[in-house]
Amino acid sequence: MDLGLLGRRALVCASSRGLGLACASALAREGCEVILNGRDAGRLKAAADEIERLHGRRPTLAVADLNAASGRAALLEIAAGPDILVNNNAGPPPGKLGDWDHATWLGALEANMLAPIELITAVVGGMRERRFGRIVNITSAVVKSPRLGLSLSTTARTALTAFCKGLQREVVADNVTINNLLPQHIDTGRQQEMAQRMMRDRGISVEEARAQQARMVRAGRLGRPEELADACAFLCSAQASFISGQNLQVDGGSYDGLI
Repeated sequence: MDLGLLGRRALVCASSRGLGLACASALAREGCEVILNGRDAGRLKAAADEIERLHGRRPTLAVADLNAASGRAALLEIAAGPDILVNNNAGPPPGKLGDWDHATWLGALEANMLAPIELITAVVGGMRERRFGRIVNITSAVVKSPRLGLSLSTTARTALTAFCKGLQREVVADNVTINNLLPQHIDTGRQQEMAQRMMRDRGISVEEARAQQARMVRAGRLGRPEELADACAFLCSAQASFISGQNLQVDGGSYDGLI
């Protein structure tokens, strides 16, 4: 299927590895001019090399820290006027209620709520004027299934979801859509870190920790980053113009709720 994305300018945040890199690669495959973002220049170059090797398109590199206002300003200067914005950022680590002081809460809100809102605010006006825009936020399954140990991530990402639900009602008439991808149990570095945590906490091998992770998924396996990335590419497509304000779970059928 031709997704109608040839020549579209796509900014993918936190895209030097993991889900961000997978989404950037999928959009490059569909013909987008991709802007990669990350804090590590070496890792970002390696990601660009991989995308160029796979798809014959050299991404633009934007070394910038999403968690700092100066970094977001630098990113927006490099990626001026994108047609597509994929918001992505590392989530805060799990913990206990007593572990989280005021500064910790502010850090989570800055990274996973305020940073994407600021980027959306900066680019959505131009999208509306050009009458094409696709905003996809990579959030988390905990938005629909909150867990106390992941409250930092849950709270920040749920607030972002609420903001975007209201905004999309205003902008969708200008062919600007806003949707959210809710990953769970995707085989990225985050899952590997969680496996290491399980190994330490439960006194098991890393192989058993990984097997336990797979058993938690209804599909019986961990997801591949490329599976989420293909969903992202479709939500960015011309064909997806009538899909907005939605939360698409990419979790191997693990969510137990009806809605």
